[in-house]
Amino acid sequence: MTKAIVFDIGGVLIGLDLGRCIRAFREILGYERITELLDPYHQKGIYGDMEEGILSADEFRSRVLAESRPGCTGADVDRCMGALLAGMDPDTVQTVKELGSRYPLYLLSNNNPIAMRLIYDLFRENGIEPETTFKDQFISCEMRLLKPSRAIYEEAVRRIGLPAGEILFIDDSENNVEAAREAGLQARLFVRGTALSLLLADC
Repeated sequence: MTKAIVFDIGGVLIGLDLGRCIRAFREILGYERITELLDPYHQKGIYGDMEEGILSADEFRSRVLAESRPGCTGADVDRCMGALLAGMDPDTVQTVKELGSRYPLYLLSNNNPIAMRLIYDLFRENGIEPETTFKDQFISCEMRLLKPSRAIYEEAVRRIGLPAGEILFIDDSENNVEAAREAGLQARLFVRGTALSLLLADC
């Protein structure tokens, strides 16, 4: 029996647009190395280091600006980061609201401080108040743990306070879903472009 639902963010609750993000880094900053860092599921290099909590947001901005056009600012870096986020599907918004009335909801995401601020803004724009909709969040940069590490799932289970088998995890990465199952959670793969409501119709 499912007693709590845990959502990945990027690619599940919020759409991702890698092409737009790459163009923004190139056109706004003149930063060409973004293609070496950006990945749909697991960021690399300094981007990955920020998501693991090894680099702070300010350190990440400084590293990017060191290889960008003169005159660019940290705000420009944040703007480029925001270009990755493609908004929320109305079906997803409605599904989260409906499930939130029946289950405790949580977030578990490989993510970073810059994106999380923008993500919270997107939630609010869509009528989802993150502090009340989600009972807790398990964010890689804060925990210094990355999916698909077993440790991040085990810590999430510990903090939720339910048996792992009563927790349902939703992610768009097969590796992350399989790792969650190995840690004892229920887990379902969300396929981008499909309706979240259909995946969770039996909840």
